[in-house]
Amino acid sequence: MKYNIQLVGVGGQGVLLASTVLGNAAVAEGLQVAMSEVHGMAQRGGSVLCSVRMGDEIFSPLIPMGSADILLGFEPVETCRALNTANKDSHIITNITPVVPISVSAGKETYPPINELLDAIRSVNGNLIALDATALAVQAGRAIAANSVLIGAISAVKGFPLSRERMLDSLLAIVPPKARDINVRAFELGYEKARS
Repeated sequence: MKYNIQLVGVGGQGVLLASTVLGNAAVAEGLQVAMSEVHGMAQRGGSVLCSVRMGDEIFSPLIPMGSADILLGFEPVETCRALNTANKDSHIITNITPVVPISVSAGKETYPPINELLDAIRSVNGNLIALDATALAVQAGRAIAANSVLIGAISAVKGFPLSRERMLDSLLAIVPPKARDINVRAFELGYEKARS
């Protein structure tokens, strides 16, 4: 068994934390894990790309094009940019809350309408779970917990090899004790939204 997860987003969204949660959960499950991350200008809001591969005989952290079992997008444009990592059978989860780049804020470019981005994703793959992870995180207590919402959502995907309990334990091992309750609520909201 091999399972490939491609995570994409922008700096500050918790993409690296989510990949660590996934990797630690897989190791605790007794699986081999390889991870890779690219985050050049991430601290300035640039793209972040992480690959997590788990299973048996994992020799490389890089996911071949079109081989991601799950594409987990923290930002909708970044999800669209990474569609080449998925295939028609992949599961795609994306947060629909945009992180508007400076070029858009400065009026030099425009951000595409969210419905057009989602239509573009659906034209490639019908296994889309689109959720407002940021709004669900606010409902849980803090917008910064959007990554926990997405970690909960990935736990609900059919065929995902790690249990909900394993994923939640891995998340809670990383977050600060004072943020546990918010992150549990965020995780559960993401899990339930993805199931529905």
